[in-house]
Amino acid sequence: MKTFQSLTNRWRSWDIWTDFITMTACTISNSVDKLHFDEREKTYLRIINKYNKQERKLFPQLFAYVVLALEENPDQDFLGDIYTELGLNSKEHRQIFTPYNVCYFMAEVTIGDLAKQVEEKGVVEIHDCCCGAGATLIAAVNVAKEKLYETDFNYQNHILVTGQDIDYLVTMMCYIQLSLLGVAGYFKVGNALTEPMTDHDDLSTYWFTPMYFFPVWHYRRIWHSIDKLFEPNKSDDVETKGE
Repeated sequence: MKTFQSLTNRWRSWDIWTDFITMTACTISNSVDKLHFDEREKTYLRIINKYNKQERKLFPQLFAYVVLALEENPDQDFLGDIYTELGLNSKEHRQIFTPYNVCYFMAEVTIGDLAKQVEEKGVVEIHDCCCGAGATLIAAVNVAKEKLYETDFNYQNHILVTGQDIDYLVTMMCYIQLSLLGVAGYFKVGNALTEPMTDHDDLSTYWFTPMYFFPVWHYRRIWHSIDKLFEPNKSDDVETKGE
């Protein structure tokens, strides 16, 4: 909070937060997603060039604090809490996040026998069509991790999270947190009622986590594509995106 507030001498809190979240999301995306690299690199440079030399040094520090916070305690909606503590959840922006402990309870009572699902399908997809900053998905991943730790399954190899939100900023917050938590997944910015995720989407509004590009997921998508060649009438699976 102290580092963030040191930037408010010249800039509004909302503008700083928007710039920080956007640059952080672009940084994560550009480490793995070459399809969107040029566009997102231009976005990053356009934003960072607004700030002077001393101010620019503070953004990597803020990113480091987020990494450390989720490293020390992955069982939280860190960015959602900071967003609220900064008072950015005003009537103007209309964002009130579900408390994390409520999300965790919801996950506990709804997630069943994951080991059985993994054995049968190989992948368990967890989707949130109104993902916000990601509290529901983070809680679900943490519950899934606990359940799969009781078996021989590594949740990072079998849990795929997908999310969508009409609000660009909170979708990026969700994307950042799930990326830093090492979860495979992707997120779409858009109205889930009028523009739901489909297999034929323009991927310009999609953000893929680094774990989604790991070999286990890469080869899973290849095998899925091969399988589709032999079953032409089989409906497309959203898991093949990004190839």
